[in-house]
Amino acid sequence: MVRNNPTPHAAAPHVDAAPTSLGQILIDWGDLTPSQLREALAIQSSSTCRLMLGEVIVQQGWITNERLLQAVATARGLPFIEDLSSACEPGARALIPPDLRERHTVIPVRLDGGELIVATAEPEDFFVLEDLTRTSGFRVRFVVATAESIRAALAGGGIDEPEPSRSNEQAEEIFAEVDEAQFTVAENEAAELAAEDATGTSGPVVKLVNFIIAGAVADGASDIHIEPDDGSLRIRYRIDGVLSIKTNVPWRMHAAIASRVKIMARLDISERRVPQDGEIAIKVNGKPIDLRVSTLPGKFGEKIVMRVIDTSYAKLGLEKLGFRPAMLERFRSVIDEPHGVVLVTGPTGSGKSTTLYSVLQQFDTTELNLSTVEDPVESNLAGVHQAQVNVKAGLTFAGALRALLRQDPDIIMVGEIRDSETAQIAVQAALTGHMVFSTLHTNDAPSAVTRLQNLGVEPFLVAASLRGVLAQRLVRRICKHCKTEYEPDASERAAMGEFGVHAERLWKGAGCRACHDRGLSGRLGLYELLVPDTDVLEAISARTEPAALKRMLRDKGFETLWVDGMRKVIDGLTTTEEVHGACRH
Repeated sequence: MVRNNPTPHAAAPHVDAAPTSLGQILIDWGDLTPSQLREALAIQSSSTCRLMLGEVIVQQGWITNERLLQAVATARGLPFIEDLSSACEPGARALIPPDLRERHTVIPVRLDGGELIVATAEPEDFFVLEDLTRTSGFRVRFVVATAESIRAALAGGGIDEPEPSRSNEQAEEIFAEVDEAQFTVAENEAAELAAEDATGTSGPVVKLVNFIIAGAVADGASDIHIEPDDGSLRIRYRIDGVLSIKTNVPWRMHAAIASRVKIMARLDISERRVPQDGEIAIKVNGKPIDLRVSTLPGKFGEKIVMRVIDTSYAKLGLEKLGFRPAMLERFRSVIDEPHGVVLVTGPTGSGKSTTLYSVLQQFDTTELNLSTVEDPVESNLAGVHQAQVNVKAGLTFAGALRALLRQDPDIIMVGEIRDSETAQIAVQAALTGHMVFSTLHTNDAPSAVTRLQNLGVEPFLVAASLRGVLAQRLVRRICKHCKTEYEPDASERAAMGEFGVHAERLWKGAGCRACHDRGLSGRLGLYELLVPDTDVLEAISARTEPAALKRMLRDKGFETLWVDGMRKVIDGLTTTEEVHGACRH
């Protein structure tokens, strides 16, 4: 039978209180030392590591996988079951089809009132929870067990397996293609959704929203647009910076879909007259994904946009962002400076946050105090204290930065310098021995100097603190599966010649299934790096006009975004059209 509060052993009691840090639990149990936890966090934060903290600890041989799951269960306030063979009630497993049990490595344990208790080794997988809820027709509550014990219990048999009912078969047929016109959820049924929590059991709506989100993740979309129009509901994905239609669904589904998304994002589903913002944290095929949800009322109903944040991008590492080797070496030398200001500039969506997160990955968080001030925090960084700006509560960039300076920081990352006060504090922090990384909205690297001065920072302070400015854009890569050579025409030769580069052959994508016939797949960065020497610093301090400063840099051989882009065209990484589109503004 199932114990209501199973205990792994005396040192690991079941906890019903608020979730506790996994590492702290293992330390409290005596399974891990503080130094081992610091070592595990350092390994996890390295640019090459793709493991969760618990996986790192198991990989090091400090605990078993079973002990890890006991700690995970305790951290989440869930029961841990050691002996599934005696815990599972007869007939319970028949409530979930065999193929679903095998696919998700789960086993039903028992019915508890209106809840189905299910054992899993992945208690944080939201999509599995949704799938089991929809299929079983019950609200599902997880308990934790090892995958090995679940598989052993599944193989044990001994429980009658009734044939799936015809109604279940029909349901699976309906769910097979979520964009067909078989949906009959009417607008007035949204009220029923309001009464459900995030594990609501309105099958078609749950399936459809899951389909939209999972499809976006699979396609590598950065944004999901759910747009009501006159008589239809359009679903669009932004992939590699370009919006394209994924599917259209009946307009009558709009109210139910909007309610479902609001429930997941913990928004007020009864409020349709004003914009709302929220967040959804889920796992898709085991990958942690954050969604930033924004709703906006319109003529035909609320438009919903979900920003898809794949937290793994925060750990890409600088070497994977598209730097040419020489520039990467120079940039590394800049970020290795003991103190100063380093800025990353570019328009919204140019990859500035990813670059800064990759920069922070270069530092040893066990020996240095790394802190960030962000709006919003886009990804969790192990060993880094991340503060979220909250303007409504009175916490601005400037206020958070001022408080942070009393926290003995070594390295500071400010999400964006938006105002004079933040700029002044950032420069003063750099001048008092801190390394400060931040972003600005400027079109090129030299313009960052002018921007700081316009924000009220004295030119001599800019010159004294500035260590480097990296301007960047994102362009789409040529698809490696359909990449073909061609001879550039006269206009392309002229464009390359203008920047001192020449090529007899260029490359483009012919279009194939892998790139959805676009010829382009994935993105890489274009960069220009300003590392001011003595002459440039003197010019900045002397309030040299922006145009004159750019001429000085050009005379010194400063390579612009255009030049970096054209070199990557010659290298067969992108196209002239992509470079022109990214750099013309």
